[in-house]
Amino acid sequence: MKALLQRVTGASVSVAGEVVGRIGRGLVVFVGVVSGDTERDAQFLVQKTVNLRIFADQEGKFNLSALAIKGELLLVSQFTLVADTKKGRRPSFVEAAPPTEAEELFEQFVKQAGATGLKVETGRFQQYMQVEIHNDGPVTILLDSRE
Repeated sequence: MKALLQRVTGASVSVAGEVVGRIGRGLVVFVGVVSGDTERDAQFLVQKTVNLRIFADQEGKFNLSALAIKGELLLVSQFTLVADTKKGRRPSFVEAAPPTEAEELFEQFVKQAGATGLKVETGRFQQYMQVEIHNDGPVTILLDSRE
C-alpha cells in the first residue's frame, strides 16, 4: 500500500461539481492499494501518516505530527500511485488491487484514520474527482508499507 502525503493549509475534493470533502490545516493523503495488501498495511500507513513529524514547531523545525496539531485528513483513493513505468511510455497498473479489494482496504484505512480522533474527510471511490490543494511548504512525502 502506498500513501502520498501533502501537507496543506486547506484542501477539498469534488465530484461532478459537488464538494464531497473539505479540510483545513492538515494532510491530503492519496492512497494506492497494491494487490496482496492487507489490513495490516493500512494500519501501518495510518499510524505512520498521523505520527510523522512534518509540521513545524515554534522554531520552524519539523517536530510536530498531525496528531500533535490536531490536523485534519482528506483521504483520496488513487490507484495511479501503483503505476509501473519501467517499460514503455504507458504506465501499467497490473500491480493495483482489484477494485473490490482496493475499496475494502481503503475503507479500512478511513476507519482506522477516524479512530485516531482526527477529522477525516474523503473523496468517492472509483469516481472522477477534482482535488484542490493548498500545499503548505510544499511538503510532499511518499510512504510505502512494503519498504
